[in-house]
Amino acid sequence: MSTNVTYGDGVPGDDDLHLLGDVSGGRRVIELGITRNAVPLARAGGKAIAVDPDPARIADLRAEAAAAGLSVECHAGELADLGFAPSGTIDAVVANHTLDTDDDLGRTLRQVHRILKPSGPLIVSLAHPFAAVGVGSDAPLRPYGSTGRTVGDLLAALDRTNFRIEAFHELGVTKASPVPTTLVLKATKQGS
Repeated sequence: MSTNVTYGDGVPGDDDLHLLGDVSGGRRVIELGITRNAVPLARAGGKAIAVDPDPARIADLRAEAAAAGLSVECHAGELADLGFAPSGTIDAVVANHTLDTDDDLGRTLRQVHRILKPSGPLIVSLAHPFAAVGVGSDAPLRPYGSTGRTVGDLLAALDRTNFRIEAFHELGVTKASPVPTTLVLKATKQGS
């Protein structure tokens, strides 16, 4: 069943990339930071759970879910505040453009690792770090890594928290943007 999960404007979603897998049958999927995926996850038969620090986004999501006749479990808190979920009980986690600004990425990834079932996927999309360099724009070029994490920083953080990269997509290259605008990856939990 299609989840219609999106990974950013103008880039393929999960219907094309096939990273998340089937969520029907009440599979428990957490959306870290409310974007636009919790309602489609619930519509596809998943047990959608959203975590976000903004009460207004939570209220908007609850209203959207109610209007669609769906249920989405919402938790107010930082992305790493996952204490509500017992260890090894979550089937998948989706972070759509929310980890790039996470102040404590290591803590968040450790908590995600704790709550995921063995081999459970973490799907991450974020602004491609190389896009911040400014190639293809009229803005002056900036040194790679000067405005945020590099690809290497992200991969090292995933490795340190015992995730293995299963898929890695650099998306959004167009004539207007000669460098990727979006990075989408699937990492799976290793160990317990």
